[in-house]
Amino acid sequence: MILECAKAKKRTLIVPDKDADGLTSGVILYRTLSLLGLEEELVDVHLVEKGTNISIESERLSMASKEPEFIFVLDQGSRRTPPVIDTDHKAIVIDHHHATLEDHPERALFVNACNSPPVATSSLLTYTICMPLHPKVSAQCDFLCVIGTHGDLGNTLKWEPPFPDMKETFKKYTKKAINDAVSLINAPRRTATYDVVSAWQALLAAKQPSDVLRNNRLLSAREEVNAEVERCTHTAPKFSHDSKVAVFRIASAAQVHPVIATRWAGHLQSPKLEIILVANEGYLPDKVNFSCRIPRCARSRDSPVNIIESLKAVAAQSESGNLIDRLGENFARGHKEASGGIVGKDEFDELMKILRVGEKGQSGSSKKQESSPAKQKNTLMNYFGKK
Repeated sequence: MILECAKAKKRTLIVPDKDADGLTSGVILYRTLSLLGLEEELVDVHLVEKGTNISIESERLSMASKEPEFIFVLDQGSRRTPPVIDTDHKAIVIDHHHATLEDHPERALFVNACNSPPVATSSLLTYTICMPLHPKVSAQCDFLCVIGTHGDLGNTLKWEPPFPDMKETFKKYTKKAINDAVSLINAPRRTATYDVVSAWQALLAAKQPSDVLRNNRLLSAREEVNAEVERCTHTAPKFSHDSKVAVFRIASAAQVHPVIATRWAGHLQSPKLEIILVANEGYLPDKVNFSCRIPRCARSRDSPVNIIESLKAVAAQSESGNLIDRLGENFARGHKEASGGIVGKDEFDELMKILRVGEKGQSGSSKKQESSPAKQKNTLMNYFGKK
């Protein structure tokens, strides 16, 4: 489809997600299409608004207004929906978030790595697809692939088969430069102003990671986000009655809940603890945005924790019998190891009541570290997953 798109020379829309993995996927595809001869004036980029997704009608109308004939949806997660837009088009979804074979827009091609461990990120999938299409893709996009992949899988990733050999890339660029670029690219979309476009523009202009590191807007965004993380991260947790879930409730206009969940996942310890849940009641009006991570102490247990299944199992215990429906399609999204959602406040409170959060029971605090996690460096922003 990429070759067909370049040859057709028709209006094309790239729809990347807002984080390092999604944005690098978009730039890899953008550069590949350019190398294949598609004029830049035929390519538009659509960045979804704060708290929305591509299936929301306002986003569908915005995408349709560009009149694209080819649409590339990258790292957005995937769900069963009507076509990306109503007018005639060809679409492909490239992704790695949890999905079934039916979880994609109607008539769209669907490439997803979620059931093929080790799970490749969207940027790695896009790079692997694009690399054979033109001999210059590797030279122009290898560092983008690494930035995106480290953004989701972390900076300790070992590039071993079946992942591609990136030794030459790491000879050209240091891991520190790569990982610092990840934190900078992830910062603008976490700010209260949701400045995703600055991260996109920085990546699109970058010829190497050091170009990203000199971007003043990204540097100021990272300072802003780190300050907000530090403000919110010392919130004390409350535990579910069975001690399996630690819940932190914060209020911030910035998207810091995933970062705080990742930070606490590395510090909080308890024999029964399975899930760290950070709920942000200040990100969107009348909504609770929450992020879940598996704590380090639970990652090597005999029965692997599946956050998505665990969240749905809790919701299924509701006496009303319809809580899962009321929580909506944005509940328990993402990955088995890093999930979350956007739900109504009443529904979230009902979920917490089912968990019996804060009730005296099998206390989870006896084995935990009482102090807040230590202040971390900028690589704190290198977290797995997003949503």
